[in-house]
Amino acid sequence: MSLFNKPVMASMTLRVLARLLSYPDAELRGHLADMRAVLHGEQALAPQRLAELDALMALLANGEPLATEAAYVELFDRGRATSLHLFEHVHGDSRDRGPAMIDLAQTYEKAGLFLGEGELPDFLPVVLEFTSTQPSQQAREFLAEMAHIFNAIFAALQQRGSAYACILGALLELAGEKASPVEIAAEEAIDAVWQEPEVFGGCSSKGQASPGQPQPIHIVPKAQRPARPAQGAQA
Repeated sequence: MSLFNKPVMASMTLRVLARLLSYPDAELRGHLADMRAVLHGEQALAPQRLAELDALMALLANGEPLATEAAYVELFDRGRATSLHLFEHVHGDSRDRGPAMIDLAQTYEKAGLFLGEGELPDFLPVVLEFTSTQPSQQAREFLAEMAHIFNAIFAALQQRGSAYACILGALLELAGEKASPVEIAAEEAIDAVWQEPEVFGGCSSKGQASPGQPQPIHIVPKAQRPARPAQGAQA
């Protein structure tokens, strides 16, 4: 990812949170002290939240590297409830996911942010990096539009007893929202996951929803409205 230098709401905090949600390789672990200094220097989060993030960074720094990396893969890459790909929660496997990806990538390009080869636009670290380049009010509103997704992931991480939950709590805090864990349904069987969605089914934060249920946002910046929010990006 390339970092932009623009005056935005908690821009450096957002970038640190994005990095902490990335794969915990040796490079990330080597920068944990610097990231901690940035979080405490910008002071965009409440002291209790900073303490939780300090504890997470201590776990990453002191844990056995291979075990830490394997735990990350098991947590975020297996199953939908904790997926860091936001459209997994919004669209599931419906046909709407492809056009949403295209719209979001175009939004990034209009802001001067280009995805690298093999990178997807709805990956949360990239979404956060993009958000960090936006003016304060737009950034807060953008995060608030995703609050229902953050809450769902937050609840799933808490259910698993994961220290990573504090990052989603921090994002809700930056959005001006309160972390309110929702009930997490059991993961669907793989056969059910690949079934065609019901006609006129709509979408929800867990994939397809029934008519009459609240329909979520498509993650479109309010100020730009041409498109929507992915792993690293290049300016």
